[in-house]
Amino acid sequence: MDVSESPAASQPGSSSIQQPDYWWYRARTGLLQAALGGYLGEPSRVLDVGSADGPSVDWMRGDHQRFAIDVDPRGLKPGRDTCASALALPFPDDTFDVVGAFDVLEHCEPESVAIRELTRVLAPGGRLLMSVPAYQWAWSDHDVRAGHYRRYTRARLLDAVHRTGLTVLRSTYAFGGVFPFFVAERVARRLRPSTGGSAQRLPQVSPAMDRVLMGLTRGEQRLLGSRDIPFGSSVLVAAAKPGRGDGDRRPGSTGGNT
Repeated sequence: MDVSESPAASQPGSSSIQQPDYWWYRARTGLLQAALGGYLGEPSRVLDVGSADGPSVDWMRGDHQRFAIDVDPRGLKPGRDTCASALALPFPDDTFDVVGAFDVLEHCEPESVAIRELTRVLAPGGRLLMSVPAYQWAWSDHDVRAGHYRRYTRARLLDAVHRTGLTVLRSTYAFGGVFPFFVAERVARRLRPSTGGSAQRLPQVSPAMDRVLMGLTRGEQRLLGSRDIPFGSSVLVAAAKPGRGDGDRRPGSTGGNT
């Protein structure tokens, strides 16, 4: 989801546009809902930043006004959504009850400008829900081709969020159940020479492996309903803008450490 003036903006766009049924996108939908769904509340206005990843935000839809932006027009509905950057959101201050930015921030430079913009358009007491890729040591040629500027630890993301004055409601890693597969894949990338190619085409997964990966993430969804995950290939955060209805942390969740 390329929502900044990053190298990805000149590339063919999000892989979710071409492969919306890929296991990772389907799994992320469930993990996001399990970890962050309790912070959605009953909003009247929701902003989906980087909306090319539509398959992952279906759980945010309901009886509210939904606005969507992305720098890739192919992920937008003509006449309803907006082609725009997270670095300059075309909305007034204090507009939205919820802003979702899933796998967006790693595409944004400067990062601080993007987070300030996401915070600016939140109404007082509004919720910012985010996910980002984890661990700089996992950086690979895929990150380069996808237009990423960085990967995150939980502490690194929380520091960025705190600097904007937001209150962290929950932070956790995700995709912990499939983490051994992720590590093996990243090690394999380091050992073989880069072949270039498109970041928009994801590696083939057999039907049997698809079932294994989805089964592991479904088990993790149940855990995320009551506890945080200490490691994984993504970091998820829910934060509130100071003001009305800031809310409490869910039982078992934390503001995070590493």
